[in-house]
Amino acid sequence: MMKKTRREFLKAAGMTAASAALTGCLGSRSFYPGKKRPKPNILFIFTDDHAVQSIGAYGSKINKTPNIDRIAAEGALFANNFCANSICAPSRACVLTGKHSHVNGVINNGVRFDAGQPTFPAMLQQAGYSTAMIGKWHLKNNPQGFDHWEILPDQGSYYNPVFRTDQGRKHYEGYVTDITTDLALDWLKDDRDPDKPFLLMCQHKAPHRNWSPGPDHLTMYEDVDIPEPPTLFDDYSDRSEVLKENEMMIAKHMMFDYDLKVPGLGIKDSLGRDFRNGEYARMTPAQKEKWDAVYKPRNEKFIKANLKGKDLVRWKYQRYIKDYLRCIASVDDNIGRLLDYLDQTGLADNTLVVYSSDQGFYLGEHGWYDKRWMYEESFRMPLIMRYPGAIKKGARVEAVTQNIDFAPTFLDVANVPIAQEIQGISLTPLFAGKQPRDWRDAIYYHYYEEGEHRVPRHEGIRTQRYKLISYYKSGDWELFDLKKDPQELHSVYSDPQYQDVVKLMREKLKEAKVKYNVK
Repeated sequence: MMKKTRREFLKAAGMTAASAALTGCLGSRSFYPGKKRPKPNILFIFTDDHAVQSIGAYGSKINKTPNIDRIAAEGALFANNFCANSICAPSRACVLTGKHSHVNGVINNGVRFDAGQPTFPAMLQQAGYSTAMIGKWHLKNNPQGFDHWEILPDQGSYYNPVFRTDQGRKHYEGYVTDITTDLALDWLKDDRDPDKPFLLMCQHKAPHRNWSPGPDHLTMYEDVDIPEPPTLFDDYSDRSEVLKENEMMIAKHMMFDYDLKVPGLGIKDSLGRDFRNGEYARMTPAQKEKWDAVYKPRNEKFIKANLKGKDLVRWKYQRYIKDYLRCIASVDDNIGRLLDYLDQTGLADNTLVVYSSDQGFYLGEHGWYDKRWMYEESFRMPLIMRYPGAIKKGARVEAVTQNIDFAPTFLDVANVPIAQEIQGISLTPLFAGKQPRDWRDAIYYHYYEEGEHRVPRHEGIRTQRYKLISYYKSGDWELFDLKKDPQELHSVYSDPQYQDVVKLMREKLKEAKVKYNVK
């Protein structure tokens, strides 16, 4: 292979010499759309584990999401938005602070968030915003920077949930997605200060495991087969050996009662587990009656079929994906309620509406459920924004963005100074649907948690075309050419034809670690 110049290296990795730095110099830019326009309200709708491949606007082939799609049609869809650490609490801390996990301190789900550090809600509150946090918090402390908060304890429950408040615990009868939206609408209607702009963070439990659908969607997808992902039976060849050690396979690690809603079989998964589905025990008699009327006939049919091998895996996939999508249908319905309220009250014209999720999720790709890996399905996060008159209607943003960018974006639109310690970049230069020449070329990722699902610590760098992953404890590396191999089935790290790219990507990873002060 002939030697390439640095300019040719950059071109090969989807970069330009002018933007070879990991990030552009956009942090000092100010967005505010003019003195005659008041500061915008911000409605930030956030879910848990919602994969882009199950959103209509992102091209879903398995479901429809008309209300999420409505935000995209009336605003901008960010096609290449990624998380900095694909797991719940760390991702939420990145969003709140605009900083990577090693800086904000929440490297895994077991760490308590330091609520004393600057967060965008606290900064907006100090700048005169009326602020509220309602729904899933998952950061092991009480929310700070909010005039009102009502949160689920830890993961929370789908049925008849308990919420924590500064006045104590409250118990509600019903389905958690509906109740979270009810509480959000109550605050908008009755509790916020109408003389101030507002920040409302409406954060849903769904569609987190164990994917228990609400009463309104139990029969959805009843008579259809959801298309299987082409990698459902991935054998993990041509990549690092660590992939084969995973414990998140639909085939081996889903439990019949807990995950698949088939109680009483006494069959353990490959790890010897047989957890019970606690949601059923929480239900009222009326809720159980409705649940049983749907699931009992399905389960009897399954037991009678006595499926084995790949047929059993395919049945597990159908049960899993349908319940997952039913949970999303409830989210989408409730987003419609919030959007309708904004329209009916005239608030829509001056409200930035944002839809996102803490990370993506595996919907059978590579045979998996869950997240954590730097592979696309859990690394990519949905991000859709609508702000009439400021965000180009129907825009599709191809620039690489990350969840550390949310905080500076919210501060920028509110005309609040972006602190130097924030590592993300305001997304406002992308609102017109065009990418500035000095936008970042690559994003850094680092997963720290070990133990659950046997996903090892790893870090990496991603450009528009390439992804480099380092499983640094084992010394394994992977490089994917996402243009030629979008399903990430063949690492080309050792391919002689890619050694210039390997060299450049390793250099980019080193630069990222220096920039972000990663030890």
